[in-house]
Amino acid sequence: MDDPRSLVLYGVLAFLMVASLRRAFHNPKLDAIPIVRSSKLAGNYWDAYNFPVNGLNLIKAGYAQYPEGIFRVARLFRWMFIVSSPKLVKEIGDAPETVLSFHGGVELNFPIKLLIGPAVAENHYHVHTIRTNLTRNLHACFPDVKDEITDAFGDVVQLQGSEWKSLPMLPTTMAIVARVSNRLFVGLPLCRDRTYLQNNVQFALDIMRSRRKMDWFPYFLRPLVAPLICDKDKTIAVALKALSPLIEERLSKEKELGPDYAGKPNDLISWLLEDAEEKERNAPSLVLRILLSNFAAIHTTSMAFTQAMFDLTTRLEHLLPMREEADRVIAQEGWTKTALNSMFKIDSFLRESQRMNNNLAAAMVRKVVAKDGFMFSDGTVLPEGSMVCAAARPIHYDSSIHENATEFDGFRFARERAEHGATQDLNQVIFKRQMISTGPDHLAFGTGKHACPGRFFAATELKAMLAHVVMNYDLKAEMEGVRPPDAVSGLAISPNATAMVQFRKRIDL
Repeated sequence: MDDPRSLVLYGVLAFLMVASLRRAFHNPKLDAIPIVRSSKLAGNYWDAYNFPVNGLNLIKAGYAQYPEGIFRVARLFRWMFIVSSPKLVKEIGDAPETVLSFHGGVELNFPIKLLIGPAVAENHYHVHTIRTNLTRNLHACFPDVKDEITDAFGDVVQLQGSEWKSLPMLPTTMAIVARVSNRLFVGLPLCRDRTYLQNNVQFALDIMRSRRKMDWFPYFLRPLVAPLICDKDKTIAVALKALSPLIEERLSKEKELGPDYAGKPNDLISWLLEDAEEKERNAPSLVLRILLSNFAAIHTTSMAFTQAMFDLTTRLEHLLPMREEADRVIAQEGWTKTALNSMFKIDSFLRESQRMNNNLAAAMVRKVVAKDGFMFSDGTVLPEGSMVCAAARPIHYDSSIHENATEFDGFRFARERAEHGATQDLNQVIFKRQMISTGPDHLAFGTGKHACPGRFFAATELKAMLAHVVMNYDLKAEMEGVRPPDAVSGLAISPNATAMVQFRKRIDL
């Protein structure tokens, strides 16, 4: 700091950051859209700076004040426009990519191009692979999924006798989900390799940590600071070492025997190779896609299952009904993907847990890319470059949408199936109330054209894991009746990372 050149540099950067803040918040064209809390510039600065701590409360306050409209809250270096009513949420979900860009919204909120690389940010063929090949193969691959669930719980939980054992729920779940997901991604034996699995978890943690750091820099500075704060090279190198031999072997066999050679593994590597352009058919490119798929699968599924376990152990009246259902269905149908469809209570419990514990305060982030902006049906116009999203958490807690919406009711959706099935088309009733169903009033997986492409795999994995748990373990909370508090940072809502759940072997087995 004694170097005058350093002082000048820091002074210029400070000036540019303040100028970026002022430019972001001063736009007379937006005056008609209400601001939550404060309309004064100093208040906007404070709300933006304090968003990581107070973002959820700002969004709740905005929803309470403007339940049928659009409001804005201050983020560092930009406004975030939030829609409240399901009608307007549907308009976001239905808008074409050329008007409201899903991928542009991802880059605003989660800059993949800088965090991971331009190839995966600009070519999204892995999304098509997950939406098509992965989903189509869930029935065929389910025996592998179930086998890995059984083996992973046995290895990770490791119970002895009939004693209770306390386990940190989120790390335990991440270890299990990493194994189960990679059974479909890379197969045996790599899906059980501890170094490989820990590296996938570490990659997810590194990316999330880098992303939080990036939030503090204006957009024009992020390309400059990204190489300094993005810590991913080590985990990519470990993944390359583990996966390169597998990928090279697949490419060699395809070249020698053709793309449909006998004994070709039915996993994500093979499915990606089917969709990849020639320039993507190499180990470094494919490894990035596999790491990104692991990031999505491990991070979101682990949080969802951990939240469900916290809900179950603080509301143990749900355990025996789900156990009875799983015992009965498996006795009648065996452990199959189809059998999961008959577990209405388990499906309902997970959907209700996601409703109350979705991992984002606001979801469906989009960037307005049309030069003329985007006009909602209520006449509100957002200019090009705006960031817009839906008030997911408040919508889920709205009692005009769900009866007693602030109360956890694990069998809410199973009961609605039974109540309405006799008077309406049964298939339609089931479709609207099952875990994979999306809609403008249920945003755990988003809704519209860009609803989560991996939700069918996630739901299969979660239901099979919960069925396995209720059939094989007794459970209780670390503190009876006390649900561990969530960790909230900006838009992100995560389950408590250190909270424990107690397991013991099911005593009536």
